[in-house]
Amino acid sequence: MKKKLVSPLLVAFAFFNIYIIWGSTYLAVIYGLKSFPPFILVGLRYAMAGIILFGWCKFKGETLPPFRNLWRHAISGTMMLVGGTGMIAWAEQYISSGQAAILVATEPLIFLLLDRKNWSEYFSNKYILSGLIIGFAGIFLFLKLGVAVVNPSPMATIASVVVLFSAVLWVLGALITKNSKGSSSSTMNASIQLLAAGAASAVIAFAKHEQAGFSFANVSAEAWAGLLFLVVFGSLVAYLSFVWLISIKPPAIISTHTYVNPVVAVLLGWLLINERVNAAQLISLIVILVGILLVNLPAYLKGKRSD
Repeated sequence: MKKKLVSPLLVAFAFFNIYIIWGSTYLAVIYGLKSFPPFILVGLRYAMAGIILFGWCKFKGETLPPFRNLWRHAISGTMMLVGGTGMIAWAEQYISSGQAAILVATEPLIFLLLDRKNWSEYFSNKYILSGLIIGFAGIFLFLKLGVAVVNPSPMATIASVVVLFSAVLWVLGALITKNSKGSSSSTMNASIQLLAAGAASAVIAFAKHEQAGFSFANVSAEAWAGLLFLVVFGSLVAYLSFVWLISIKPPAIISTHTYVNPVVAVLLGWLLINERVNAAQLISLIVILVGILLVNLPAYLKGKRSD
């Protein structure tokens, strides 16, 4: 059977989405936080995107995955989206979008530490070991200089640690769902993850009393724009582009968005909302990205991801 040709323009557009749009979501969160409390913001984002994706799947006649996979996707979605990006939205009340993006870029390093079953492979490779050491040195440099110099507030340091912890939760959630795809489509699985995350965010928002004093009538146009961008472009266009690219391109190539996203976030934050960027932050970013490059180098050489 002849392999179906894929339009190079369509591939380029999909890469643009996961490079630029995912990188710009950090800035969109800043705009959303102008009127929305953090967990109301992410709850609306995930619920709206989940309803759209689930409705599309049902329109195509897809069925729900078996319960064993259903609850796994619900748990992983809650860990990745609420524990991950939900906590990042909270942290962006105290640190810049660029700082958050730099810290999130460490996820590939955290994955290696948590993917215990492959430790023997990881820690016997000189490139991976060097990458881990360099990458975490970059994190230490960022926390000591990149955060403390720009914002000496104790909350900035706490928020930075929260972002690192959110990256841990994202990786743990990804590991849970890694082998739970089942016979359901990636779109159906994603819709379940998004709906579960939306429900969990609502519970957290009410537990934190974020609804107190909040009114949709008082939401600014900028905040609405931020939310709609997160729903349409962040949770639908970019994510679906990622899912499609995974089916046609080597994962090692797709994972290059890890290098581009923080650069985009830092640049947009600086250009559009005058977020401060100092030399220590830029040096830390370069060090972290060099570490990520090294840990992925064996996979690039083999034409596949190291995980």
